[in-house]
Amino acid sequence: MAILKHIASKNANYAEIQRYLMFEHDEDTNKPILNENGELIPRKGYIMDGINCDPFTFDMECRELNALYRKNESYDEIKSHHYIISFDPKDTDENGLTGERAQKLGMEYARKNFPGHQTLVCTHMDGHNKSGNIHVHIVINSLRKYDVERQGFMERACDSRAGYKHHLSKDYLIHLKQSLMDLCHREHLHQVDLLAPAEKKITDREYHVGQRGQKKLDERNRQILADGLPIRRTAFQTQKDFLRSAIEASAVSSCSREEFQKLLLEKYNITLKVSRGRFSYLHPERGKYITGRMLGTHYEEDYLLELFGENSKSKEYRKETIASETFNAESEQPADQPSDPLQEAPVSILFIKSDLRLVTNLQDCVKAQQNAAYANKVKLSNLKEMAKTVAYIQERGYDTRDSLEDSFSEVKNLASSSRKVLKDTEDKLRILNEQIHYTGQYLANKSVYRQFCRAKHKGQFREEHSAEIALYESARKFLQGQSADGRLPSIKLLKAEKEQLLHKKKEAQKTYHYYRDYQKELNTVCSNVDKILGQARARQPEKQKGADIS
Repeated sequence: MAILKHIASKNANYAEIQRYLMFEHDEDTNKPILNENGELIPRKGYIMDGINCDPFTFDMECRELNALYRKNESYDEIKSHHYIISFDPKDTDENGLTGERAQKLGMEYARKNFPGHQTLVCTHMDGHNKSGNIHVHIVINSLRKYDVERQGFMERACDSRAGYKHHLSKDYLIHLKQSLMDLCHREHLHQVDLLAPAEKKITDREYHVGQRGQKKLDERNRQILADGLPIRRTAFQTQKDFLRSAIEASAVSSCSREEFQKLLLEKYNITLKVSRGRFSYLHPERGKYITGRMLGTHYEEDYLLELFGENSKSKEYRKETIASETFNAESEQPADQPSDPLQEAPVSILFIKSDLRLVTNLQDCVKAQQNAAYANKVKLSNLKEMAKTVAYIQERGYDTRDSLEDSFSEVKNLASSSRKVLKDTEDKLRILNEQIHYTGQYLANKSVYRQFCRAKHKGQFREEHSAEIALYESARKFLQGQSADGRLPSIKLLKAEKEQLLHKKKEAQKTYHYYRDYQKELNTVCSNVDKILGQARARQPEKQKGADIS
């Protein structure tokens, strides 16, 4: 999907912007890369154009305009605005996006949304860190050069006059995101709703912190491997990532805010604070709280309280179901014949996530072989996990390795089928969102298209309202392709169907996460049982499957 990023710069040296766009730079330090002769290395693939300026004299023309109006002279003033449109990497193969086409779309977007400004539009085809996604840089001088016609997104009267500065407000940013979404939908490029709050909010700063941290961790791991020691961690985790993982793990099994708060503190040493209807979390290594809003909508009070309520209802329902099944089984069974827990389906047992961990293989642990004290520590830990594993299989009535393996296979199949249901629901929701978008686009531009049909000079009218007519025609074409009988869908019915699909998606997510966690736990149990029995982790031959594990 295409995303929009904005950077406001107070740097008065406009030439640095030109150098960044035209020459190779290190993405971590943002410094230019030099060759063996100390010279700048030109970028291999880029296209650059200028609007209201020559792209190669952009810096000089900006300084001249600033001097003319005596603006941008103070250190604290914003000298330029840098917008970046990053397209989905899949658009290159699936939708025929090229650098030339992206540059054309960037020029159209800049002319429409930043009229009157000196603008650099530059398309890079290599992507961030050579990732390959095509992206467009739009750099504007904060000072407007020409008077322009007043547009709907301009809030102040001076926003259309020369000599006044670019004013980015919250509503203006919403307009820019909507304009980008309309552009991508018109061109049939991958796009998501940029105006919807993110379930997991990752800022540009957090992303770069994670990239730098991963790079340092990889270098440290290479040194550890060179020293012949085992690697403890391979994936770097930011403090916000740690909070998200802990919140997700605790929220899945919590039925109330108090239970959730207790789990966070006991398992992860995270303090939860509730203030003015907002959840805030204190990382063990921080002195300042991080609000749920900074982490994403799935970490805020409204979502979590709703999840706790659903967990509580689901837990009560499962208890009632199990009690009913147990009562029916006992009533149908002869009085002299005791009930056999193995006759019950393993999946019907209420799954509550445990703290079981894998038993460590001492033969594969280099540090344990080099350090006797560490080896003894691992052995004690293994004994504890083995004891927990034995207690686990006894509590759930697994008498043979075969019954445990059957339970694991059944849960694995359920996890796979629930994942398929979730994916199908997400696909239906994506198609429905497109229908809603195009239906709104169709209705918004329908009146203009009617005027076009009644106009005497259709060529002139189309030229004046080309954007509205193009949006209408693309929306009509899409909706007709989706409709079997040629009738357009009702926006009210579409939104009602979306609500049902959202509810279905939430239920499917809960079911999938339930069986996924259950599968992981049974996989750990199977591995530990194999180690207790002295067997390999691979699936056992038929003659060994009946081994007693109690």
